[in-house]
Amino acid sequence: MKGYWAVILIMIVIQISFFWAGVKPACALADSRDCGRLYLLSNGAVAAAIGSAELWLRVRSRYHKQVVTGCGFVLSCLLYFIVEPFADGAQMAWIVPIVVPLVYFDRRLLLITGGMTSVSYAGVYLLLERPVFDKPLLEFLLVEAMIALFIFIANGVIIRAYEASMELEQLTKSEQSLLVERAISDRLLKIDALTELYNHKTFHEYLDSLLEQCEKNGLKLQLGLLDIDNFKQINDTYGHWIGDIVLKEVAARLRETIGLNDFAARYGGEEFAVIFTDKTLEESREMVEKLREAVERMEHPYAGDKPITVSIGLCEYERGDAKEMLFRKTDDALYEAKRTGKNKVVLCTGAYASLSSK
Repeated sequence: MKGYWAVILIMIVIQISFFWAGVKPACALADSRDCGRLYLLSNGAVAAAIGSAELWLRVRSRYHKQVVTGCGFVLSCLLYFIVEPFADGAQMAWIVPIVVPLVYFDRRLLLITGGMTSVSYAGVYLLLERPVFDKPLLEFLLVEAMIALFIFIANGVIIRAYEASMELEQLTKSEQSLLVERAISDRLLKIDALTELYNHKTFHEYLDSLLEQCEKNGLKLQLGLLDIDNFKQINDTYGHWIGDIVLKEVAARLRETIGLNDFAARYGGEEFAVIFTDKTLEESREMVEKLREAVERMEHPYAGDKPITVSIGLCEYERGDAKEMLFRKTDDALYEAKRTGKNKVVLCTGAYASLSSK
């Protein structure tokens, strides 16, 4: 709508310039004192049409395209009658309503508006241009051809824009599919398929990054190694598929127990690894003890309802220790838990005192 206001403002400026320069209208009514009033009325009608359309767009939420196009059609008619008495080529004003559907990329609106424009100009020629201005038939045909050509070009632009939009949509969908496939691929590379915990490789990558933070920024970190007690006996007695079920259930309890900033992985076979961050050693000990108790309380009707337990070794990283030293201490604590009766949590402090046992 701002474009319409700009057009009417320009036309008013041009008319005032013509009057100041003494340019007389070529119309038969040019000598009439009512000529000025006629143009004032025409400009007022244009302003009223634009104002009405502006009001509709602000108040109503429907038919915006139709209102803007209709306003353009009325504007083109009135501009034609304003310009025609002063200069040739006023027929170009009939192009205005055809431009609006092109802005909206609406083919149906373009064809309807184009047809109305062509018919309206034919009526103007037969009722005004031919009898009053004595315009030749060839000029009428040229203007109609120009309108038809503009409609044809605008229609081609809309079709091409639609095709480009479809191509862009297909490209976007393809890119989204690639992103999804890449995300799935990354997940498959990082996640253990059976337990849905992180795998051995991802665990070490994450641990290396955290150990750097420990050395640089003093991040607190504890490593826990968890091993299912007598797992080989479970496999030999009930079969490997029962063993897989046990692994899944222990992994589920592990996910439920750890915090958002912690990291759990299937380290290999029946062994799991957990990295605790931003916690004290006592807080981490309480979490692994909670995990041990949760596993012990699980029921296993598929395994003769015999209890399944875990042994856990827990160690806090100390600055200066390499990753290998951290694993060695934690593995020693796990071995101590296994050696001293299983189903317990052992810290790698001093003589590996058991903090919890059944």
